Amino acid sequence: MTAGMVDKGFKEFLSTLDADVRFDEQMKDHTYLAIGGPADVFITPRSVASLSSVLKAAKETGMPVFPIGGGTNILVSDMGIEGAAVSMAAFNEVRTLSEDSDSASLYVDAGFPLMRLLRHAAEKGLTGTEGLAGIPGQVGGAVAGNAGAFDCEIKDVIVNVSLMNKDGNIRKLPKDEINFDYRYAGIPQGEIILGAEFSLAKDDPEAVSKRMQEFIDEKKSRQPLGERSAGCVYKNPEGGFAGKLIDEAGCKGMRVGGIEVSALHANFFINTGGGTATDYMSLMLKVVSKVRTTSGAVLEPEIRVVGRC
Repeated sequence: MTAGMVDKGFKEFLSTLDADVRFDEQMKDHTYLAIGGPADVFITPRSVASLSSVLKAAKETGMPVFPIGGGTNILVSDMGIEGAAVSMAAFNEVRTLSEDSDSASLYVDAGFPLMRLLRHAAEKGLTGTEGLAGIPGQVGGAVAGNAGAFDCEIKDVIVNVSLMNKDGNIRKLPKDEINFDYRYAGIPQGEIILGAEFSLAKDDPEAVSKRMQEFIDEKKSRQPLGERSAGCVYKNPEGGFAGKLIDEAGCKGMRVGGIEVSALHANFFINTGGGTATDYMSLMLKVVSKVRTTSGAVLEPEIRVVGRC
């Protein structure tokens, strides 16, 4: 499917939406890796009602839907995305639901940048998210992937998650009904994260800011935060670290096309310029093979590979 093959009725429907709509939009412009071919249609709804309309129309016409946040931990195929890529960028607010002397409850939209949430919490003297410092992207993606670092996971502070299904209906899913796991949140297939409620404890704002900055400084010292990457490529195997195994296999600096294993942290692949999804996946296979040969470990991808095969 390409823009020219998008159902005529669906195209006409899109023209009536309160949304930004683009056809054959290059996904490389919407991912941290700057990789990815065209989405048949790229939709940024500006309201919950508009998003609901998109999902209902997509279901009626059989149009595949792929929700996209900050594009931080995904590798989009060079062939692009079939159907509609739906951006949550316009859903970007945070509000306080309740507060007392010990804690506060916040509702945060899916498109709200994660680092902005951390800074907001620090300014308000709210603790619980500092360990997520330095993780890019938006809150929706962080929830979907149960983002974490420094013995902190986003599930630790979640109360519930608001979801919209294919029929455009909204529900709240309590934390204890979500199958959170390592870098996984078990959100039911076909449902889109609208936002989440967080419960954070009160603390001194300066103390929260200091801890957050310490985590950022530590990350900067050992991760290529300023490079074009999608974060960690592989999950840490039980009892070990993927980066250490890749380093010990002699893979630092290994390169395919424009994609290179970071010399700073071996579990990061860098797009040095002009890299493609084909380059990236080829390098993944080479690294997995070398690690298996040297250590016997089988690495499992943390990065999501999406789009046309």
